[in-house]
Amino acid sequence: MYFSRNDLIQKEIVGLAPYAISSVNNGGRFYEEEEHSYRLPFQRDRDRILHSSAFKRLQYKTQVFIFSVGENYRNRMTHTLEVAGLSRTIASALGLNSHLSESIALAHDLGHTPFGHAGQEILSSLMKDHGGFEHNKQSLRIVTLIEKKYPGFSGLNLCRETLKGLMKHAADYEPSTILSERREEGPSLESMVADLADEIAYTSHDIEDGWEMGYLHLGDLYENRFWKEVYEGCKLQYKDAGEKILVRTAIRTLTNSMVSDLIQNISKQLEKNQVKSTEDLVLLWKRGIRIASFSDQTNVYFRELKSFLYEKLYRHEDLVRMSDYGKKIIESLFDYFLKHPEKIPDTYQERIEEESLYRVISDYVAGMTDRYAEKIYQSLP
Repeated sequence: MYFSRNDLIQKEIVGLAPYAISSVNNGGRFYEEEEHSYRLPFQRDRDRILHSSAFKRLQYKTQVFIFSVGENYRNRMTHTLEVAGLSRTIASALGLNSHLSESIALAHDLGHTPFGHAGQEILSSLMKDHGGFEHNKQSLRIVTLIEKKYPGFSGLNLCRETLKGLMKHAADYEPSTILSERREEGPSLESMVADLADEIAYTSHDIEDGWEMGYLHLGDLYENRFWKEVYEGCKLQYKDAGEKILVRTAIRTLTNSMVSDLIQNISKQLEKNQVKSTEDLVLLWKRGIRIASFSDQTNVYFRELKSFLYEKLYRHEDLVRMSDYGKKIIESLFDYFLKHPEKIPDTYQERIEEESLYRVISDYVAGMTDRYAEKIYQSLP
């Protein structure tokens, strides 16, 4: 016995809420393809993303800490996999299309530069007068243009709903893109779930990585009331546990608390606003009503936690020094390739005439891993 594509579609219809994005309502692909016999459209998207060159490179791209100073913390790939896991959990609990949420989560950081947010900052500055740079839009460029894996088209030819989910805000959709006809609809609930799963994931694991590397201490963490409340609860429950176990338990509890709150609050908002279809979500979006959010109390806690991390971790002098080093590398590489475009790989040079030298250099440098960028930088004359 096996399940054919039609069987899988019927199973999906039974399992999805009426406001979820179904496989038969995926927006289609820009280039027509035959449907797969045993995989639904968003499952194919997920697999294409996982097998892309850009996804493989994420394991050597910085999340917060420059790669060369340690190995036991998150990189872009581990972060992305954690976001995908949270997205699946939240989407499944709400009757949403978990394959779509997972695909969006897996692709959301493909456009990130080497050296974390420092890389994006300097590349955005360098591209300010040449079309700009923003990692969400770069993710779209990768999956629609830069990846070369299939005959007949550039990119991965993902479903339009997956592509739409890579942009965090409807206002970010460019009229010139293949998404222009859908830009007024706003993001799907699956997309909003993936976006919030991203925030939960990086907030939680930045605490863990910062603590593991000695940039955050328990005394620092106690300054945040959300952390203090959770940690004290863990101490009462596990009286004999040492600090290391308690900290890790508190981080898991913190994550679970935010995930549970998000699921419960979205469910409450769906009921309150009598959402019965995707069309209802579109109407609410146009009226400025956002269904996907934390409860008021958790939202306050979450904002305080993010502010705390900004002050105590991201502005730490060691991290600032690492960031400055990453910016120096990217700026030097950009300047070098502007003066020596013949040094750019042939696969990128082919696009210089149809786009611009600045955009091609931006694509090339943004796609580098931390290690590769540093290696090229050190070899510059």
